[in-house]
Amino acid sequence: MSAPRTDISTLGEFGLIQHLTRNNEIRQASTLLTVGDDGAVIDHLGKQTVISSDMLIEGIHFDLSYTPLKHLGYKSVAVNVSDICAMNATPTHILLNIAVSNRFSVEALEEFYEGVYFACEKYNVDLIGGDTTSSPKGFNISVTAIGEVLEGRYVTRKGARPNDLICVTGDLGAAFMGLTLLEREKKIFLEHPDVQPDLDNRTHCIGKILKPEARLDIIEWLEEKGIAPTSMIDISDGLSSELFHICTQSEVGCEIFEDKIPFHEEMREVAFQFEIDPTACALSGGEDYELLFTVPQEAYEHIKFSEQISVVGYITDQPGQLHITTRKGNKHPLEAQGWQAFKK
Repeated sequence: MSAPRTDISTLGEFGLIQHLTRNNEIRQASTLLTVGDDGAVIDHLGKQTVISSDMLIEGIHFDLSYTPLKHLGYKSVAVNVSDICAMNATPTHILLNIAVSNRFSVEALEEFYEGVYFACEKYNVDLIGGDTTSSPKGFNISVTAIGEVLEGRYVTRKGARPNDLICVTGDLGAAFMGLTLLEREKKIFLEHPDVQPDLDNRTHCIGKILKPEARLDIIEWLEEKGIAPTSMIDISDGLSSELFHICTQSEVGCEIFEDKIPFHEEMREVAFQFEIDPTACALSGGEDYELLFTVPQEAYEHIKFSEQISVVGYITDQPGQLHITTRKGNKHPLEAQGWQAFKK
């Protein structure tokens, strides 16, 4: 028996918005007015406000043939919360805009919003508005994330100083290998629809691409330890590209070490299975949404006890000179080969 399908046209734009936001919860004391008016009202009580916006386009950023709508809703929030964290701020609110074609039902959008609300609960943010409209093709998502930070405590990409330590959170490269696995299984399914997916014991890699997590826990840990990063960025386009952003804007160089880059064992196994260098996955894969940041050397006394933070190198006083030292001790220029949005 097939699941019920309600056409969006039966509700209309405003009826759909009211339907999808009927269970929207308020978690922040700063939220004065939320969904349902011409605009939302928030009061951050003297703290500075950080705002970031991002888009996810079907066929470019996600493939619904292997991306559950609930996971997509969660990811839409998480990747934007990650940008707020990358400014050393605490996320508080989001605005969500979606444009969908008539191939999507009300039930499909309910599933998407279920993931959105799950992420809002996880990161303690309020959904305070947005727009819902039709699209001639596909599913397009735009999220604006808002956060707060104490005056003068926000961190930018410009601020890294010579001799600062270069730190990354979690492990790198797994999201790229998760995407590689899913693309392989999609190709096999299209050629042989009767073949079942072979994704056993690959939950880490698949989870990293379908349900990434913003590292709000690291921002809270840094504040608890009194550590003020000198620069920070989230790793959405690969470690090498993000290092270029920091070094370019800070007018410095860097030295990183291959044997210090954190890998998950599952990622390493999958990379070898596809005959791909795990280091290349970490440097150029992207979509890990871990944090890359620099700190003064004295912060090492705290960082060395964290299982979630790895020191991978240091900042130099040579602008434009970015190098990686291999496990064999050879030094090579670092190249930025991450995601390029408008490449032909």
